[in-house]
Amino acid sequence: MVHSAYDSFELLNNCPARIDAVESYCSKLLVGCSDGSLRIYCPDSSGADRSPPSDPHALRKEFYSLERTVAGFSKKALLSMKVLESRELLLSLSESIAFHRLPNLETIAVITKAKGANVYSWDDRRGFLCFARQKRVCIFRHDGGHGFVEVKDFGVPDTVKSISWCGENMCLGIRKEYMILNATNGVLSEVFSSGKIAPPLVVALPSGELILGKENIGVFVDQNGKLLQSGRICWSEAPTAVVIQKPYAIALFPRRVEIRSLRVPYPLIQTIALHNAHHVINSNNAIVVASNNSVYGLFPVPIGAQIVQLTASGDFDEALALCKMLPPEDANLRAAKEGSIHIRYAHCLFDNGCYEEAMEHFLASQVDITYVLSLYPSVVLPKTNTIPEPEKLVDLSPDASQLSRDSSGWPDDLETSLTQPSESDDNAALEFKKMSHNTLMALIKYLQKKRSGIIEKAAAEGTEEVVLDAVGDNFTSTRSKKSNKGRGNISINSAAREMAAILDTALFQALLLTGQLAAALELLKGLNYCDVKICEELLQKGNHYAALLELYKSNSMHREALKLLHQLVEESKTNQSQAALIHKFSPEAIIEYLKPLCGTDPMLVLEFSMLVLESCPTQTIELFLSGNIPADMVNSYLKQYAPHMQGRYLELMLAMNENGISGNLQNEMVQIYLSEVLEWYSELSAQQIWDEKAYSPTRKKLLSALESISGYNPEALLRRLPPDALFEERAILLGKMNQHELALSLYVHKLQVPELALAYCDRVYESAVHQLPGKSSGNIYLTLLQIYLNPQKTTKYFEMRIASLALSPNASVPKVGSAVSVKSKGGRKKIASIEGAEDLRVSLSSTDSSRSDGDGDDVEESSEEVGSTIMFNQVLDLLSRRWDRINGAQALKLLPRETKLQNLLPFLEPLLRKSSEAYRNFSVIKSLRQSENLQVKDELYSQRKEVVKITSDSMCSLCNKKIGTSVFAIYPNGKTLVHFVCFRDSQNMKAVTRGSLTRKR
Repeated sequence: MVHSAYDSFELLNNCPARIDAVESYCSKLLVGCSDGSLRIYCPDSSGADRSPPSDPHALRKEFYSLERTVAGFSKKALLSMKVLESRELLLSLSESIAFHRLPNLETIAVITKAKGANVYSWDDRRGFLCFARQKRVCIFRHDGGHGFVEVKDFGVPDTVKSISWCGENMCLGIRKEYMILNATNGVLSEVFSSGKIAPPLVVALPSGELILGKENIGVFVDQNGKLLQSGRICWSEAPTAVVIQKPYAIALFPRRVEIRSLRVPYPLIQTIALHNAHHVINSNNAIVVASNNSVYGLFPVPIGAQIVQLTASGDFDEALALCKMLPPEDANLRAAKEGSIHIRYAHCLFDNGCYEEAMEHFLASQVDITYVLSLYPSVVLPKTNTIPEPEKLVDLSPDASQLSRDSSGWPDDLETSLTQPSESDDNAALEFKKMSHNTLMALIKYLQKKRSGIIEKAAAEGTEEVVLDAVGDNFTSTRSKKSNKGRGNISINSAAREMAAILDTALFQALLLTGQLAAALELLKGLNYCDVKICEELLQKGNHYAALLELYKSNSMHREALKLLHQLVEESKTNQSQAALIHKFSPEAIIEYLKPLCGTDPMLVLEFSMLVLESCPTQTIELFLSGNIPADMVNSYLKQYAPHMQGRYLELMLAMNENGISGNLQNEMVQIYLSEVLEWYSELSAQQIWDEKAYSPTRKKLLSALESISGYNPEALLRRLPPDALFEERAILLGKMNQHELALSLYVHKLQVPELALAYCDRVYESAVHQLPGKSSGNIYLTLLQIYLNPQKTTKYFEMRIASLALSPNASVPKVGSAVSVKSKGGRKKIASIEGAEDLRVSLSSTDSSRSDGDGDDVEESSEEVGSTIMFNQVLDLLSRRWDRINGAQALKLLPRETKLQNLLPFLEPLLRKSSEAYRNFSVIKSLRQSENLQVKDELYSQRKEVVKITSDSMCSLCNKKIGTSVFAIYPNGKTLVHFVCFRDSQNMKAVTRGSLTRKR
């Protein structure tokens, strides 16, 4: 877009001679004429109203008059001149290259080798001069004084028409080609052709890159001649010369000067008509253009004025680029201008449908998000207390506005227009456009870019409040404020958190309106400040239940979330067609939600876990266990609100973690099982169909629990059992009370299942062995053997003791008599009873053949035992199967005298074999021990045979005195001799030292 970047001003005219070269030095013009003279012009200060210049060393926008003329400055016409400001030198090219000291124009050096040179280039950083004459390129270096030293001289294919330094090398325009000349070794590398009509033109950029002319196109290349991707600058025709004054490139044509921007796409900025212009240079503050007899100055228009022009014409990109050229001391002014331009540009783009680009400029303007959200009336924002109205947010302060107008010349009406959003005539169409998908997508990207900084400030503010609250500062005020979570409808008295709430609420609505439900969920899962009321209403209308649950969760509204989740689970059960809903909102979802709450709110977990305990018992119990909720709390809650699930909870908990359930809970679980079994027994008894060998699932659980766990109270359970049923349960309980004889009697006489009696004996035996390894516990089998041998006596005695236990559960149990006699078909038989077999713990006896307690030779007969039947087959079976666990001698004493040895072969044969084997083994061990004893005695005798010779030179190793005739001692090595007294003292010292160290520890 065309605007006025430069003002053209005629500095002088009617020069007496044709102007061939022009240069500026401070505020003066140096004009080289065709007659070889040098004319020096200075500003005409004759006017009385001239004010002192702001910069005395810059060209002035005034008419220049001749100050003096240096005739014969050069023998021939000057081709070119250049002022070397850093060295206060004037370089002139005529028939050769000469250097003159400024300002007196004293000649300090003439390079005679440059005679016939037509082009040159000066590297001010290194002080290197390169020039071309005929087919040679020479390099000279300024030595810092009055001389120049030749550095290199290279040959080239043809006459050089244009030359410029490019880093350490040189770019040459030869014939119709561009070449890069290596200044070190003189190697030439081709770049590309310069075209068929226009001569080569090499222009150096301040960045070190080059513009190479190809007809009317300027091609950008780097220092190595490689093409750049920054595009090409197109002139209206091939220029004769180009100078660079950032941010513009000024090209000279015979009738005009073209000014183009150096920013892509290099638009035309301004055209200035100047006839017969043939020379252009870049001065320190202006562009100087010379024609045949006149000199013109192109003075830059102030940056502020250019910005105003560009903004008014809608060229915002160029205006923003010019803002970056404002001086550093005007940083605040620059920021204010850029912000205003960005806002104006954003509105322009937004009205033209470029929503994403518009949001980028809103972002760059640092305008408050409420200003941008005011463009979206349908987005509902939470009410705030500290955020100002959006219309006030983009107003520049009075100082900044005044400074802007004073420094750049911005008109008041333009300043005002930049702060007002543009309006459309068609409000309905504009509203539809603003709420379209594209506008919302652009808003989402804008809010996401703004979010990190705003959320960080809000979180930092909340952390600071927590710290102040912890140390006691601001005690009263911080109690009324809530932190990041659990805000609900409570107002947030914080500007940062209010802004975060506005942003997150708007972002959430935009995500929902564009169908990005997954992104909305991710927003809620992280730290967010969404307004609960607004978002809740929006989610309920759209049936977005997953997002609504996450909203409740992020704000610690767990009760509301669980109620909603339970409602969704119930709805999914009633409407089976909604397969997706069933899969998403299953009872397991409630359990997953409750898991993180176990440590913070166990009562809430218990309350809502009751809703899924029946449908997902295993997962619910795992929830209780993984959440470390006290089992007593869970049990009491179940007992009150879900008694029908109490037993199953205890059962599953015991199965998952046997050690994690207390004795009280174990007892309660067994009581629950027993109550169900008794109820079942009552029903069957009423129907007269009770069978002792019938097992319901609950009875199986009861039996398993009675056997496997030990935390219950057997006495209390025993009192609840009926006297004429549930004998297996009674046997297990008696076993827990160490009433083994009574338990075995139940298995044998009531249940009539000898296998259960044998299994019971095995359990008792193995338990005793594990408790006291290495000992034998065979008396339990002898007790069973006695029951088999005297069934009638034990049956009557069992009934008497059961009645005693029922009447007095804490009374001691009387022992069985010392001996009973049984009369059978073959006459009298001696039966020896075992005293103490019914003791509360099983007594352990050795496996030798000694008699046990209660063994007697005289047995009393009783008429009550007449006609009793001995369970002889069970006796033989027990002896044959458990011969290795029974004391053989005691067992033989219990057997009837008429027992045939042939029937006892399965018992005696392995028993005798084992005894014989043990006898042989012990004999071998005895012999080995005797042999070892003899070896030790032999070694003792050999040690006693050693001889120690004491001479007059024998010394004590401790006191270093002679042994003499004193009592001595010798150490085990047989060489170290000491006085016995010294040895005794050393032992005492060691004992004292050891005791002191022990006390220190």
